[in-house]
Amino acid sequence: MSLYSAGVEYGIHCLLFLVGEGGESRDSSVRDLAELQGVPQEYLAKVFTKLARAGLVAATEGVRGGFRLARPAAEINVLDIVNAIDGPKKIFDCREIRERCTLFEGSPPAWATEGTCAIHAVMLGAQKRMEEALVQQTILDLARRFGRKAPAEFGQQVNSWMGERREGKGGGDIPVSQV
Repeated sequence: MSLYSAGVEYGIHCLLFLVGEGGESRDSSVRDLAELQGVPQEYLAKVFTKLARAGLVAATEGVRGGFRLARPAAEINVLDIVNAIDGPKKIFDCREIRERCTLFEGSPPAWATEGTCAIHAVMLGAQKRMEEALVQQTILDLARRFGRKAPAEFGQQVNSWMGERREGKGGGDIPVSQV
């Protein structure tokens, strides 16, 4: 079982497609992003509601409405996205088992319960390092890494595909407040 939901993966992938050439934001509808990536549109709409509430994306108005990044891609880190979609998550929940040793006969001595549980301390350190790693990676970093991996033709195909959708679109997304 994974710590983060599929929504986190969907959200990060979508935000990558909202990063245009040069790192500027481009607009797209949830419908188009869902179709482009083969993910469920209804679920993705809920993800975008959470991203909008967190101030990571903003709705665009008009016939060609959709969403764009609400701030520069270099200022949106992966932990921002994770927390927006799944909320803060602990990787460990200490149950204070150290207090339950049968040898203590229901009354654990102070030495056994003083301070933070050593196991909990290790897990807190791991959580801190994981969150620090997620904070260090921005959506712009990921977009650049993806851009180096994908052939130039793919970027051109994405731009063309999204441009065709924007030109032929008759209506935008459902406003976030109504999703």
